[in-house]
Amino acid sequence: MKKKPLKIVSPAASQIVAPPARQLSQAADESAFAEVLHLIQAARQRAYQAVNTELVSLYWQIGEHISRKLESAEWGDGVVDQLARFLARTQPGLTGFTRASLFRMRQFYDCYSGNEIVSALLTQLPWTHHLMIMGRCKRLEEREFYIRMAHQEGWRSRELQRQIQGCLFERAVLNPPKVAAVLRQIHPEAVNVLKDNYLLEFLELPQNHSEADLHGGLLRNLGRFISELGRDFCFVGSEYPIQVGGQDFALDLLFFHRGMNCLVAIELKVREFRPEDLGKLNFYLEALDRDYRKPHENPAIGLLLCATKDSEVVEYALSRSLSPAMIAEYETQLPDKKLLRAKLHEFYQLLAPAEDGKAPTPRVQPKRKTKKS
Repeated sequence: MKKKPLKIVSPAASQIVAPPARQLSQAADESAFAEVLHLIQAARQRAYQAVNTELVSLYWQIGEHISRKLESAEWGDGVVDQLARFLARTQPGLTGFTRASLFRMRQFYDCYSGNEIVSALLTQLPWTHHLMIMGRCKRLEEREFYIRMAHQEGWRSRELQRQIQGCLFERAVLNPPKVAAVLRQIHPEAVNVLKDNYLLEFLELPQNHSEADLHGGLLRNLGRFISELGRDFCFVGSEYPIQVGGQDFALDLLFFHRGMNCLVAIELKVREFRPEDLGKLNFYLEALDRDYRKPHENPAIGLLLCATKDSEVVEYALSRSLSPAMIAEYETQLPDKKLLRAKLHEFYQLLAPAEDGKAPTPRVQPKRKTKKS
């Protein structure tokens, strides 16, 4: 039998093994996998939006069908009951088409059928948003306001409910933002971004709170504060250090607004606004523009957030100001909705032409009492 020749293997060769599979560090894993997660979430959001669009469109079409049948007297209210029972009998697994739901679809169509601009936004909001708006808002302009704001700010149902409870519409109509003339020139859109009044009830602050209480509460509830400010606000820093000459200063809060492409400086006051407060804010804005603003950014703007303010004092303070700033109030409790609705009703009566053809007499606003610090 012929022996096979021996195969000689060097010691070095015997130690050669296949290279291990490439392993990523945990940080690299998260960075690479986050891209896949983003693709999944984006597809899920598109699918949700597509389903919502079809669902709201269906409710609109059903509402239109019912409305026209009832308007032409072809149907009576009792026919809607029969329709609900028919759908329940022929489609046993189908939900959301009770008598009450069908009448809501009719109300949905009747509310917005004549408004082409708002109608284009209807499918951008979930049906639960529409039910909440129709159920809690009486005036057509109020409903349109919340539709636009919910779409613009991307509010979820909880935030929309909070804004309606906080009477955002009434506050926006009765107290439009008062901004310096230079702010209107530099940032015309600021009037639609900034508010005259900010609701901070989520801080649960006591009545006699300090500036440190307010500042700390905002930082602990930063996400909710940004929701109140607006979705394009991005947090930059707290007690932001500013150095001018040989002195150090600290700005209470610094944000960046993506839409206006500028820094937004916020100073907090737990007392009534004083004209000298504007001088300090102007100083901070000048420092931000000279030393901190990027070349591609627009000039910084300022917001003085005070416990109270006298509108006449604010008007005088801003009339000759060359700084892009505004003064706003904050509230720590939900406003009295009945009182605001009564004021809003009076406001609309003043805007409406008088029966005798004469223009209504403007209402004189009573001066507010000054709170001592």
